[in-house]
Amino acid sequence: MRRRFNTVVGRFIRGKGTPRRAGRWVTPAALAVLLMSFFWAHTLADSHGPKQSVLRVLAWPGYADEDWVRAFEKRFHAKVEVTFVDSDEALWARMHSAEPQPFDVLAANTAEIERYAQAGLLTALDLSRIPNRRWQQPYFQRVAEIRGLVSAGRTYAIPFTYSSMGLIYDRKQIAEPPHSMRALWDPRYRGKVLDFNSAQHNFSFTALALGYPDPFHLTPEQLRTVTRELVRLRRNLLTYYTLPEDATEQFVQHHVALMFGNYGTQQVEQLRHAGVDVGYVIPDEGALAWLDCWAITRNATNPALAYHWIDTMLEPDVGKQLTQREGLANTMTPLSGVASGDRAGAGPRLVWIQGVESTDEREVLWRRIKAGDPLERFAP
Repeated sequence: MRRRFNTVVGRFIRGKGTPRRAGRWVTPAALAVLLMSFFWAHTLADSHGPKQSVLRVLAWPGYADEDWVRAFEKRFHAKVEVTFVDSDEALWARMHSAEPQPFDVLAANTAEIERYAQAGLLTALDLSRIPNRRWQQPYFQRVAEIRGLVSAGRTYAIPFTYSSMGLIYDRKQIAEPPHSMRALWDPRYRGKVLDFNSAQHNFSFTALALGYPDPFHLTPEQLRTVTRELVRLRRNLLTYYTLPEDATEQFVQHHVALMFGNYGTQQVEQLRHAGVDVGYVIPDEGALAWLDCWAITRNATNPALAYHWIDTMLEPDVGKQLTQREGLANTMTPLSGVASGDRAGAGPRLVWIQGVESTDEREVLWRRIKAGDPLERFAP
């Protein structure tokens, strides 16, 4: 506006655009009134003019690729601001920042969705505003059958992508595929194991490896046993990782033999692109599996745009690209024995992650484990 304002002022002063003789009749007071009228007219026009809508997305890497964002912005005449996270803990922290909730739509697994809904951080969804659900496999359309998505008859999230958390191993170092998560503790792999930096998943997969019937709701005695096992696991660890890119770099650079694959097939795809001959297995005791979903926050400033985002993410082309680029399953394409959570008994046994007995207690213990507290400091 400053450029246009200066141009018009110059015209009045120089008399451009009007006969020169008329300029001599403009008094200073009249000029001032005229200029102020022009200024306020354009200020009001700008303040009431169209503003670009902004959608703020909180998601994991690979869930909001640049070309998807650009296409969405062009289609809906909006601006998309994406914030990526590298752990469930980081996601929770972002949603609990001191500033007013800055996000409209987020991606989280079913256990986290249940936690967020109970905390009043999400808004119930109007499923009629997400017509692309029709492309999803029947199991994913039946949201009431998926724990964590529906409460009191109200749906809080829509499935988007999923993966198992199996074992990834270097075929050159491990000839026979490992059959159990207990392979992570095998002394042959000392200093050659990678683990994901997450209290919730580590306690749960260790409980599963120990044969506990419910790895998400541990008794105090079971929790103590799992804690001591995770302390013992440190002997074999090279380090903990967060993002799949971190794991790939560490795997290649340090010739890692075995890894707990939190991102599952996504990591397998990345490692193979990096030239590593890796195998992927679901252990005999089963594997944790995550199902990430889109949800709209309670304080979303643009819920209409948030609905458009979720609906766009369920387009078949986006699903295909997600699988091709990230190696992740999409909810539109059927995978035998996986889409149903192996309920029919075919294919690998997957255990969808759930909320746990005490998130805070697991977090406290995990910080101590990572800090290097010796085994004798943990009660047997």
